[in-house]
Amino acid sequence: MFETIIDYFESINPVLAAFYATMFTWFLTALGASFVFFFKNMNRVVLDGMLGFTGGVMIAASFWSLLAPAIEMSKGEGFIKVIPAAVGFALGALFIFGLDKLLPHLHINFKETEGVKSPWQRTTLLVLAITLHNIPEGLAVGVLFGGVAAGIPEASIAGAVTLAIGIGIQNFPEGIAVSMPLRRMGMSRWKSFMYGQSSAIVEPIAGVLGAVAVIFFIPILPYALAFAAGAMIFVVVEEVIPETQQDKNTDIATLGLIGGFIVMMTLDVALG
Repeated sequence: MFETIIDYFESINPVLAAFYATMFTWFLTALGASFVFFFKNMNRVVLDGMLGFTGGVMIAASFWSLLAPAIEMSKGEGFIKVIPAAVGFALGALFIFGLDKLLPHLHINFKETEGVKSPWQRTTLLVLAITLHNIPEGLAVGVLFGGVAAGIPEASIAGAVTLAIGIGIQNFPEGIAVSMPLRRMGMSRWKSFMYGQSSAIVEPIAGVLGAVAVIFFIPILPYALAFAAGAMIFVVVEEVIPETQQDKNTDIATLGLIGGFIVMMTLDVALG
């Protein structure tokens, strides 16, 4: 089954492949958001465990799928070899840091909004918070497909597809994490679903942009991979983990994170 998927992605344009792969990650977000049609509330223990799982997948993907290939494909030895990864990682974190300070948003368990002051509704701010998570995820998938198109040996279709699968898996609970609070706030099931799935629409956009950028500027690939990794780690530490620590479910969230890391690491080593 996996070999058939790889064969198909190898037969099409890498930019189109990046689009299809990130549409898959969006679809799993929408699938998670669809739970709002069947449940009005989600047990907080379960939700924190799933958010922890999300963080674990993002951390593992940042190293196994992004940082390690970035270092491997960099030229030179010693400190010279790691410079592109270090610079890209820092820039990725600073990019999300900047968006975090500028874009108005509100996290699930927090009362205070972040970013510049805005008259936007609470629901819109909640969706924007999850949208911030999805920018580096879509970018990461797109950059890997772009590396394949550029003929970089360390970038493979199998690795890019594996990363898309891992991100898609962790997008499922993110869809739930957006739609359920909106439903609890009194929004209709349909509107809650639409807001929940729309938080991942940015992924196909970021994926295509990442692929195109690498194809036209091949030397930036190590920087771009590390950039996506830095952005993802920033999101995990600054947003995902704190959201799981607001209730008394820290152990469940931590175990979820460990489980997510193991799943993504296994997928990347076994399939990528």
